[in-house]
Amino acid sequence: MRDLQDEHWWFVGRRKFLRQLIQRHGNLGPDARIFEAGCGFGGNLPLLEEFGRVSAFEYSEEARAYSTAQSGIAVMPGALPHGVDFGGRTYDLIALLDVLEHIDDDRASLETLGRGLAENGRMLITVPAFQWLWSKHDELHHHKRRYSRKSLETVIRAAGLSPVKTGYFNSLLFPLAVAQRIATRASNSPAVGDDMPPKPVNKALGGVFSVESAMAGKFGLPFGLSAYAIVEKPGR
Repeated sequence: MRDLQDEHWWFVGRRKFLRQLIQRHGNLGPDARIFEAGCGFGGNLPLLEEFGRVSAFEYSEEARAYSTAQSGIAVMPGALPHGVDFGGRTYDLIALLDVLEHIDDDRASLETLGRGLAENGRMLITVPAFQWLWSKHDELHHHKRRYSRKSLETVIRAAGLSPVKTGYFNSLLFPLAVAQRIATRASNSPAVGDDMPPKPVNKALGGVFSVESAMAGKFGLPFGLSAYAIVEKPGR
């Protein structure tokens, strides 16, 4: 992640998609307070800073030190579901970007983060989609599960929160990914690594993924390699 997050097509395309999603559904005013839960090596922090004042936590000491040094944000130690210190503050946007699938207790994690939401705040969640797409890649990345749109909405509601907008993304490359996983299973090949593709391939895949940013939060396909949710407190 550290070495790929600036240029790899997946990271670049996802940030473009998320930027549009936040602009359309983040419900953010000026000087918004933003919190990233599990920021990893900090690849999303510059994006989030476009929308407000950013705080973050990260479990990994190595990733925490790197993201602090790169971003200038004092990334705090923390862990889901119960090792999160909001310091008495609440936030207008909490970003949980490809983190929930790593946590044993996803419902308790969402309950904890929900307590950090301001009254009119929203949470942005992204996760890998469809359990039937499970592969050695998921095992390599220590995933606990993948989600459908319905199962993501179910755990959100179980945590006492309300989904505002849900959907899939990275949809245009979905057929290619399905074919690749079928081929891997049939040949019992090792897990696909996360190496940087050759520049022409990286550019082509990034171009396809970037097309979806125009559709973010407006309309989309009923499938994709990832799912997202915009979440708020109930009764709004």
